[in-house]
Amino acid sequence: MPASKDSKDSQDSGDNSASVLGKRVHDDSTDADAPAVESDSDDDIGPMPATAADEAATKKRKKPLPHEQLYISRLPSAEMYEKSYMHRDAINFITVTKSDFVITTSVDGYLKFWKKTDSGIEFVKQYKSHLGLIAGISVSDDGLLLATIAMDKSMKVYDVINFDMINMIKLDFIPSTVCWVHKRGEAQAKLAVSDADSSAIHVFDGRGDGKALFSITKLHSAPVTTMAFNDRYNCVISADETGGFEYWVPDEEHNVPKTVGFEYKTQTDLYEFKKCRSTATSLTFSQDFEKFVTMSTKDRQVRLWKTRTGKMIRKYDESLDVINEMQQTGQKMYKLDDMEFGRRLAGERVLMKSTQQSCLNAVFDESGHFLIYPTIFGIKVVNTHSNKVVKLIGKSEPQRFMNIALYQGAPKKKSMITMAMAASDNAVIKESELRDPTLFCTAHTRNRFYMFTEREPDHGASSHKGDRDVFNEKPSREEQTIATAQHTKTKLGTTAILRTTMGDIQLKLFPELVPKTVENFVTHARNGYYDNVIFHRIIKAFMLQTGDPLGDGTGGTSIWGSEFEDEFHPDLKHDRPYTLSMANAGKNTNGSQFFITTVPTPWLDNKHTVFGRAVTGMDVIHNIENLKTDKTDKPYEEVKILNIEIR
Repeated sequence: MPASKDSKDSQDSGDNSASVLGKRVHDDSTDADAPAVESDSDDDIGPMPATAADEAATKKRKKPLPHEQLYISRLPSAEMYEKSYMHRDAINFITVTKSDFVITTSVDGYLKFWKKTDSGIEFVKQYKSHLGLIAGISVSDDGLLLATIAMDKSMKVYDVINFDMINMIKLDFIPSTVCWVHKRGEAQAKLAVSDADSSAIHVFDGRGDGKALFSITKLHSAPVTTMAFNDRYNCVISADETGGFEYWVPDEEHNVPKTVGFEYKTQTDLYEFKKCRSTATSLTFSQDFEKFVTMSTKDRQVRLWKTRTGKMIRKYDESLDVINEMQQTGQKMYKLDDMEFGRRLAGERVLMKSTQQSCLNAVFDESGHFLIYPTIFGIKVVNTHSNKVVKLIGKSEPQRFMNIALYQGAPKKKSMITMAMAASDNAVIKESELRDPTLFCTAHTRNRFYMFTEREPDHGASSHKGDRDVFNEKPSREEQTIATAQHTKTKLGTTAILRTTMGDIQLKLFPELVPKTVENFVTHARNGYYDNVIFHRIIKAFMLQTGDPLGDGTGGTSIWGSEFEDEFHPDLKHDRPYTLSMANAGKNTNGSQFFITTVPTPWLDNKHTVFGRAVTGMDVIHNIENLKTDKTDKPYEEVKILNIEIR
């Protein structure tokens, strides 16, 4: 995957190491046609003065990218995501169409259509597209058709503009990747689907009867991992599991296209993956189709290519070794807190073992000069002309971003703008031309997708903390139960400070496990019910009992005015000292009295409700335990509860 490590070659050549992200593959500095050096000795003459050309070459620097700031201004500028929206399960793919639609899919087979607005998105429609895991999606180059494939051996085709499903195709194989392979205006909407268990690629008519138009079985020697269609060169580029890389025309002959600048693969760098024993897992073209970028999860390299020549321009190394080195050298742009870096590194190792890593991708901006891809540090924006990282988006966010899609259009633009209209001072026209660059991102194991824009999350007077995470899905029963438990836990409190005349005892409470018992105790404590109540019964090597306003063990009632039922939980036992438990006179006779054990008392399990543990003040407990008592176990020295503070 991606890298920002200086290569040895680039350092030797005198490049600025702080700005270099990767290694140039080809060095054009050596002139093969230069005349040979004379063999005669120049010792008698001495060194010749440098020529003007040599001096010019020494001073020569690469020109900056023209209009660089304009291109950067059309990219998201916020450091944090502005909004996030939900699916019911983890989101694996997201894409943006030329018709201003955003499409998201989740691992449970759901598909959602969203429409881009002038300052956000609106939900349009949802489909339960597949019964199994969605393995891939593809949008046609004109943005009118969408195809999805899944592990349930099915393929669905959608009309994007009308957000309607127009075709269902049952496959006799498990698909691995899908791609529209027709040029604009062609009668047949050709759709290529690869087989996950063989090297075959099957081509269908997306609007047809479901029968394959033709199949390609000998092009690759292993299952295809990714493929993309180049409308300008009318060719498909595909990669397989063994590192095979092919250019082919999408017809039955599937020959090498005549539009490219090579005839044999030996004239290209397409054997790069074979040499590195790696595999391309994603492939994306620039908008002018002159460049493409591949990502490889096996060696964690991002490679940039020229389409016409098949030559690799450069590659960026995002391996764990480089990531560790960047953290240790403390480069300001990448430096993280050590604990946060450790957390992200552990998550990265989990990701490397996950099948979801194949969802990682890289995209170009509309100019084709900037490359955008997710990393452990955030989302990098690389100027491929100067080879510098110009932005690092989302560094402060805890998510590991995965699949990304970039929108740079003007969503209100509906018609042609004349010269007169452009020159006018019409506010409506100016507003319609405003851009809203947005980077849409999924994240590892998250059921949300995130939007990075030009606006920070606190933008606007009506914004409040937490507003950026939109709850557009009804929570499941399990989520509702967890939320209720968390609310109860927060409402009741989880800690009690029992202040006595002999010192303080801190108690940890379990409102999520025994809510009714904790509610009774906490309410009494907050109401002052236990203030000045004595410890009326103390048995050494057993327990301390209190909570009776009468002070003799016969009084006390619950907050409801009557006895309430026991709450036994398998995780709460009398298996250790300092256990906080309810006193009772038998089954379901709980009132206000409670006790703290000083030794394990397993015979009390399922007879008395455990609702807390002492975490500090054990010395106070033992000091009270050691007091002398009468024959009724009442201490001669009175020990009172001053008050109980709930936190």
